[in-house]
Amino acid sequence: MFAPSHHRSTLMTPRFGLLLALCTASTSLVAQQPARQAARLKVFISVDMEGLAGVVTGPNVSSNGPDYPHFRAIMAAETNAAIDGAFRGGATEVLVRDSHGSKENLLPGDLDPRARLLRGVSSGPKNMMEGLDSTFSAVAFVGYHAKAGTPNAILEHTSTGNVVDFSINGVSLPEGGYNALVAGLYGVPVVFIAGDRAVVDQIRGLVGPIDGVAVKDEIGDASNGMSPKAAQDEIRRTVQRAVTNRATAKPWKLTGPYTMVLKVKQERPLYAGAQRTSAGEFTFSSPDLLAILSAFNAMK
Repeated sequence: MFAPSHHRSTLMTPRFGLLLALCTASTSLVAQQPARQAARLKVFISVDMEGLAGVVTGPNVSSNGPDYPHFRAIMAAETNAAIDGAFRGGATEVLVRDSHGSKENLLPGDLDPRARLLRGVSSGPKNMMEGLDSTFSAVAFVGYHAKAGTPNAILEHTSTGNVVDFSINGVSLPEGGYNALVAGLYGVPVVFIAGDRAVVDQIRGLVGPIDGVAVKDEIGDASNGMSPKAAQDEIRRTVQRAVTNRATAKPWKLTGPYTMVLKVKQERPLYAGAQRTSAGEFTFSSPDLLAILSAFNAMK
């Protein structure tokens, strides 16, 4: 047997006991501190209908059309694919803007519950981009279509069937073009576009080589496209990549002041400050982009 030690164990000294107690208390306090919240990453998704997989004629996207319920469900499915892709790409919040017609196409119960839905017509000039502000980090367009007069495009038009062309500072714009300008006004880049091949090419020609999914091609007024399921899978994957790599996309802007030229088939009442330059053609100038869009919305 070993003889008992005549030295007190270090673990038994009062000084060490006090130190141990202080360390334990400090550890407990640290454990009680709330975890640091992840940085907010908000993604805005604007969803139209004409550019959805399978859509080929007006009745497909008209509320009184026989196939509207079917394509309304496809609209929700493509939207949910984009939502899921955004969250997989790091989003902490997603806001969806129903951007077709009456803006009451997406049924709230059909949407991924992680996202918020802005539906219904708004009176403001942002229209399809209502709800967007500078707190967002990225914008995605789903179900979009090309501008009026675009060849090899499906259901091409610019906001209404009455618009022949709409340009700002000499740049002819589709809906996705002036919506990208609204995003640029808040310093937010458009990172993704889904629709027919014509609109994907058109938007890339304006804002740069962003991620996109061409869900269909036009062939003699017919649609040659992906199955809805394949389109949804590709949208999910590509939105995830686009949000992950959002830093490579830049906000798209035009230098003010702004002058719009609007050409229409049938003239509307003249907007205050606008000028009629010829039959069916109007101009309006302002340093405020939203004022330009207000004039456009009034006379289109």
